[in-house]
Amino acid sequence: MAMQKETDKIGAVLVVGAGVAGMQAALDLANSGYYVYLTDRSPTIGGIMAQLDKTFPTNDCSMCIISPKLVEVGRHLNIEVLPDTEVQALDGDLGHFRAVLNNYPRYLDPVKCTGCGDCRKVCPVRAVNEFNAGLDLREATYIRYPQAVPLAFAIDRQVCIGCGLCGQVCLAGAINYLDTARQREIDVGAVILTVGNEVFDPTRLQSYNYANQPNVVTSLEFERILSASGPYRGHLMRPYDREEPKKIAWLQCVGSRDVKTNPYCSAVCCMYAIKEAVIAKEHAHGDLDTAIFYMDMRTYGKDFEHYYNRARNEHGVRFIRSRVHSIDPEGECDLRISYVDEQGEKKSEVFDLVVLSVGFQVSESVKDLARRLGVELNQHHFAKTDPFLPVATSRPGVYVCGTFQCPKDIPQSVMEASAAAAACSATLSEARWTRTKTKEVPPERAVGQDDPRVGVFVCNCGINIGGIVDVPAVREYARTLPHVVHVEDNLYTCSQDTQVKISGVIEKYRLNRVVVAACTPLTHESMFRETLTDVGLNKYLFEMANIRNQDSWVHMKEPDRATAKAKDLVRMAVARASLLKPLLEKPLEITQRALIIGGGIAGMTAALNLADQGFESIIIEKEKELGGNARHLGRTIEGLEVQKFLNRLIERVQAHKNLQVLTQALVVGFSGYKGNFTTEVLVGPGMYERKINHGATIVATGAQEYRPREFLYGEHEGVMTLLELGQKISQRYEVAKWKRVAMIQCVGSRNAENPNCSRICCQGAVKYALQLKDINPDLEVVILYRDMRMYGFLEDYYVAARNRGVMFARYDLDNLPLVKSEDNDLSVTFNDHVLHRPIKMPVDAVVLSAATRAADTEELASLLKIPRSADGFFIEAHAKLRPVDFASEGIFLCGMAHSPKLINESIAQAMAAASRAGAFLADIRQTISGVIAYVEPDRCAACLVCVKTCPFGVPRINEDNVSEINTALCQGCGTCASECPAKVIQLAHYEDEKFKANIMASF
Repeated sequence: MAMQKETDKIGAVLVVGAGVAGMQAALDLANSGYYVYLTDRSPTIGGIMAQLDKTFPTNDCSMCIISPKLVEVGRHLNIEVLPDTEVQALDGDLGHFRAVLNNYPRYLDPVKCTGCGDCRKVCPVRAVNEFNAGLDLREATYIRYPQAVPLAFAIDRQVCIGCGLCGQVCLAGAINYLDTARQREIDVGAVILTVGNEVFDPTRLQSYNYANQPNVVTSLEFERILSASGPYRGHLMRPYDREEPKKIAWLQCVGSRDVKTNPYCSAVCCMYAIKEAVIAKEHAHGDLDTAIFYMDMRTYGKDFEHYYNRARNEHGVRFIRSRVHSIDPEGECDLRISYVDEQGEKKSEVFDLVVLSVGFQVSESVKDLARRLGVELNQHHFAKTDPFLPVATSRPGVYVCGTFQCPKDIPQSVMEASAAAAACSATLSEARWTRTKTKEVPPERAVGQDDPRVGVFVCNCGINIGGIVDVPAVREYARTLPHVVHVEDNLYTCSQDTQVKISGVIEKYRLNRVVVAACTPLTHESMFRETLTDVGLNKYLFEMANIRNQDSWVHMKEPDRATAKAKDLVRMAVARASLLKPLLEKPLEITQRALIIGGGIAGMTAALNLADQGFESIIIEKEKELGGNARHLGRTIEGLEVQKFLNRLIERVQAHKNLQVLTQALVVGFSGYKGNFTTEVLVGPGMYERKINHGATIVATGAQEYRPREFLYGEHEGVMTLLELGQKISQRYEVAKWKRVAMIQCVGSRNAENPNCSRICCQGAVKYALQLKDINPDLEVVILYRDMRMYGFLEDYYVAARNRGVMFARYDLDNLPLVKSEDNDLSVTFNDHVLHRPIKMPVDAVVLSAATRAADTEELASLLKIPRSADGFFIEAHAKLRPVDFASEGIFLCGMAHSPKLINESIAQAMAAASRAGAFLADIRQTISGVIAYVEPDRCAACLVCVKTCPFGVPRINEDNVSEINTALCQGCGTCASECPAKVIQLAHYEDEKFKANIMASF
């Protein structure tokens, strides 16, 4: 460890809270060159996501999502995991904090504990299992969940009777009944708070009978019911009688949007209710009737509306817009829901099981933590932040991310975690690598001409695989395959304890090939490869059989055929693995410069953060000036002046020594590979050509407002879009004369042409309605909407608008509002859903909440070879694991190029992209993949096909008149190998013989 001068900033960061956001922040920082202390009050890390069953829209098992992060965090040399730890005090200031940590006793030494479970087997005491939401019992000696990190037991001394049995059977001598709390002081340069929330306790709502009826459960309890590691092992049962329900209802906004409990929207409840309804149907053995009772369906995120539509149209989930009055017992164990529908009629329906979609709230312990740390809270007791500084708390050097900042979903939490890491990295850049340690990898074992010794590890993945595929049968079948010397199955092969077990098995049986039959290599292959590297085995001697995505998921109703297919996939993987050979990776030299494409708020924010981190950055903007869409905005819904912020941002960009700006610039060429890109740009009115060498690329190309073709837009001057209204409000004179205004939502979105929600339109309408009321309190404003998607704290402004007399009337696609012009006088006719009759209303203006559409990036996407969705927005590598990365390494994404979002969300995502790009540029230990193409020169005809087809321009015809491939430049895409007419080009790791073995084994 390098010594520091006393005046230097400290190159270490304290991350408080080890859920998915905390782990992401810790990994970003550790990979960027900082030492991280990761604390959590719980005995293990993982947070609430470890309790969830599956995620949407990818349908991934939640544990499969976070297991790679758990493993990576648990074995990262520069992350110190401190469970059972709470921050007691924080002194000092930015760059020089001293934190006092209290480490609470767990009465069992986690270092000595081997996780064998013998202590649990003899424990005579039972206690409520909090991890399973109180639906079953655990022992006083317990571990929270199978993949826990650290994988060590703890003793609950509040229920332990001190019998001493666990101490007698523990061969490791880990039991310590006299364990006491310990205090520790650490020095850090910054702090990130990612402590999460607690779920609302519905016992306060007596009319829902949660405390009295066991078949009324919370959404978190239902997640544990569905989970393979839950109380019912993933079988869909109701708590009262363990019978499978035939009808399940979800009640929305329980503990949210309620002035008596929490007035804000908890932002995630609509989507998790839809997800649970869809997944419940998958778990059910027969027909399952699912119904969701709701006020507004807030499916505002990227591709959320698609998921909503599929749930309704393909899965048959019923959606009932209503106000629920009560839940009452019906018969012995059924439940009657009484409600008022949209027409005001009283109705009721009987269900077997009712799920309360409970919202989030800040716990008392977190409020106490904020007070101890001197962090200001807002009126809802969440961390107070500035919309233009979304991850900065009131105390400089202390940052916040995840649901402690505001209720939000997993992708937004992960983005903000990276954003908080970026904020730390920018302020501590001078201390990068001063506190870190270097990992020493054991020398690679020579495999040479040894006969293949294959080990096969088959994953149950709870019921994701094991609920359909007969895993023991697959395991036993694998034993019969050639070259297989060891086979075993595991509940979760991706867990940290299984990685340790695999390492031991490799050494014990001298395995020189490893096959894992589990889920997708897209998310897990790199983790298993690292396990091989840690025991001195070349990482390319690994093969995965995807028996989840390609088998159990697609054959969930055909267990026999799924098992047969799993055997086929394992047999094919073993055949291919037997032919695998070690590959050599070469060190990668990285050009430590970033190119940011797009000069709006997102692009400038990303560039500034990277520049503050110490990396040279270049912004290219196609327009004459910086600013993007923000140039058309006046104030945010919170009342902040956008133009003042924008001008300050531009000034900082133009004055920064590490930043260059090229306006009127157009990308016309893009080549190279991760860490060594070359972008060709035409710049200025003269269109002079410039080539830019850079190591990372951030795409921040923004979006554009839809130009309506409906509602007389372009035909009458009184019909305008929200952006045009904002410009009129800034002039004030015209709008001050208006007496009545109608706003129409979802114009150009949520329809057949564009099924997506544009996310920002509802808040835009409410924002401008309030601003119009500020100008003229007597002005009548009517907002015609389909669902008011005022998520999170935006609900406050929705309530404020109603209180100030803004009227809201709902319409649907079958009864669109009608805008007419008679003698140049505008009128709007719509069907009132309360009065049940059409209302014709003369208005001075009609404001259309026009959709946000993707910018024209088809050519750019083609040049950079990055994917776009059907609606033109760019597609990230993984919605939850890598929300700002592209699949192509070294290229990142932020802002409205990703999807529609508010300014504060764009800023957070821009900082997240800067964090990921900064970590990439800072990591000088990267290597070039061993998967590269090579030529058999004796058979090459120099036909130029490879030269013409290579997307990276790597092959060339050399002086011997044969094709030659520069291994330093080859990206391993395989295009040349697939196009070569003579088949003289092979791709290492994917040679023809390996494919042939794979294919032949399938018969």
